[in-house]
Amino acid sequence: MLGLKLVRLIERHSAELAQGLTKRILESERTCDFRKKLQLAAAEVYRNLEEWLLQKTEDDIEKRFRAIATRRAADGVGLHQFVWVLIISRNHLWQFLRREAFADNAVELFGELELQQMLNHFFDRAVYYGIRGYDEARDRDSAKRDSSQVWRRRKTDLINSS
Repeated sequence: MLGLKLVRLIERHSAELAQGLTKRILESERTCDFRKKLQLAAAEVYRNLEEWLLQKTEDDIEKRFRAIATRRAADGVGLHQFVWVLIISRNHLWQFLRREAFADNAVELFGELELQQMLNHFFDRAVYYGIRGYDEARDRDSAKRDSSQVWRRRKTDLINSS
């Protein structure tokens, strides 16, 4: 992969990137509910970016981001904020690469474009599976409420019939 040098650059600077991303998320008006464990989650993806881009399967991405989304939904983080954080994450990486990486020739430029395509592919899937995770959390909450209401009605019916 021609963009591997850039991936390794990101991994080497993962702590710095995670710290900067956390700051951007905390400062954004669009992510006011998104405060817990930010830096740890971002650092994990940045630190292992090569693995996420080259070795992880579609199923791995699906499991990871559905699980994250389910937790965020349980924490009360809105779906719009979850998606915005993923967009900020992708853009933060690109701003870093524009500052740090310079293509000296057409081959390196092709590598940067290849990496951009892979990152977009990864973040598109993260958004998609995150939304699926939120849908599942909403459906579970709805089913719990429905069963709770059924139980209350049965209890009320039993009390009234006595």
